Amino acid sequence: MEPLIITAAVVGAELNRDDTAYLPLTPGEIAEEACAAHFAGATMIHLHARAADGSPTQDAQVYAQIIQEVRARCPDVIVQVSTGGAVGMSAEERLQPISLHPDMASLTTGTVNFSEDIFVNDLPMVRRFAQAMRLQSVTPEIEIFDTGMIPAALRLVKEGLLTEPLHFDLVLGVPGGAAGTPKNLLHLVESLPVGSTWTVAGIGAAQLPLAVMAIILGGHVRVGLEDNIYYKRGVLSEGNAPLVSRVVRLADELGRPVATPAEARRILRLEATRA
Repeated sequence: MEPLIITAAVVGAELNRDDTAYLPLTPGEIAEEACAAHFAGATMIHLHARAADGSPTQDAQVYAQIIQEVRARCPDVIVQVSTGGAVGMSAEERLQPISLHPDMASLTTGTVNFSEDIFVNDLPMVRRFAQAMRLQSVTPEIEIFDTGMIPAALRLVKEGLLTEPLHFDLVLGVPGGAAGTPKNLLHLVESLPVGSTWTVAGIGAAQLPLAVMAIILGGHVRVGLEDNIYYKRGVLSEGNAPLVSRVVRLADELGRPVATPAEARRILRLEATRA
């Protein structure tokens, strides 16, 4: 198996300090959490940004501050920005951080119910996002919340907007999307095109068991406060680093080495994309 790539999703767009006091909000706090996760073993950081009042924002200037601080503190880490933003944001808002030349960006290839809301990604919007990433030489990570999003991504390959091999993030356990079960993970993995790489992001209580499955199956793992604020039942994780460190320990016990940043860039074919 290839070495294990660990992604840390350190903040997200849905949480606030009422949910967990360990949530980073300012650019400095987000960068500090990102690099703590990196030093614990994460080779990729999935970034959202927050405005001065703590609300989610896709403002390029805020992202620029975060990315600058991250790269100053831990220059080897892979920086991946969100183009999902928060529910209700326009396409124009969501695309802003692409202009900053991150290593990667998330690309969701379908619309999904998102708890009480709808996370809209119609095909014209997805095409627009894929084209923007191609023009900026930003590698997409294809976010999959349900089975039909995989053939939607392959349609973009046929249209020349995405290039195989693709890297997928299988997001399981969002209310409204595919449930975070081992059966669903296996089904999605078996549905991926040959040659793809994949990460699993289990939401809430699904994070730990699906992480273990990914280590065993040869996939990669995403953890972090965006997806799960608890270290164990009823006990908040004191930041992102403990969640990353646990995956590192599990990988060691299961005989799977953790990727260095250089190894992760090779696996994800990012060698030539860093600005």
